[in-house]
Amino acid sequence: MADKKLSFAIFGNDRKALELMQVWEMLDYLSKRNADVFIEETFYRNLCRDLNGDLPVAGVFEGNSFETDYAISLGGDGTFLRAANKVGAKNIPIIGVNMGRLGFLANVLPGEVLEMLDEIYGGNFDIEERSVIKLSTDSDKFRDYPFALNDIAILKRDTASMISIRVSVGGEYVVTYLADGLIISTPTGSTAYSLSNGGPIMVPRSGILSLTPVAPHSLNIRPIVIGDDMEIKLEVESRSHSFLAAIDGRSERVDEGTTVTIAKAPFRIRIVKRHNHRYFSTLRSKLMWGADSRE
Repeated sequence: MADKKLSFAIFGNDRKALELMQVWEMLDYLSKRNADVFIEETFYRNLCRDLNGDLPVAGVFEGNSFETDYAISLGGDGTFLRAANKVGAKNIPIIGVNMGRLGFLANVLPGEVLEMLDEIYGGNFDIEERSVIKLSTDSDKFRDYPFALNDIAILKRDTASMISIRVSVGGEYVVTYLADGLIISTPTGSTAYSLSNGGPIMVPRSGILSLTPVAPHSLNIRPIVIGDDMEIKLEVESRSHSFLAAIDGRSERVDEGTTVTIAKAPFRIRIVKRHNHRYFSTLRSKLMWGADSRE
């Protein structure tokens, strides 16, 4: 591993990543390792602007037009989700460098970047595979990339009243939600939008999904946890005759009467983890479990 020439595709949050010296140290490290570095076009242009000149890299790419050994996300969890969107089914491991605030997905701190790269070259790391879900409709919506690492949300439009969502799981009718929306979350997304709506925290690789209503009309409606091998069918009614479908935050308006189907995708996203990374320690740290608020 140490002698192998590696290639990296780099995604960045321009506002945060460009301000940190560690980004430039990382690029210098990869140059000294003779790595092939490919940078997302918009991020590359901003790096060159800060340098007042061109940056010597192996290439610049748009969208998902890259094939590398690893992908590096420089930003918060939003940047990581964008990188995962572009990686898709390529089976490329993603290194998430946390330059945001919470960072459940981007778990490498800026000051640890060079240590992490040393571990990559030394083969001293773990890869954790995370499940992905797919949205299908009987229309042309989301044809380009219908996959979510975090969650798929069915939501009312801004000015609309609550919507009716008829839910079937595995071919069996479950319930009709009267609510502002419904979040179908993977374990990875269970600490995101779903959690803020009272959804359960699900441990990665647990083989489950959760259905969490957004502001339900009835107080006895609660989140449901199901196996991720079960197909979910949603039929939505709205007084505005349309609703929003959001895949990891990317939303589109969908016409009433469109049947929405959600199922497990045929691939997983691979996340690079340091050996000392533990999921429950991350939860304790990020959610401040056990912290004394009086201090």
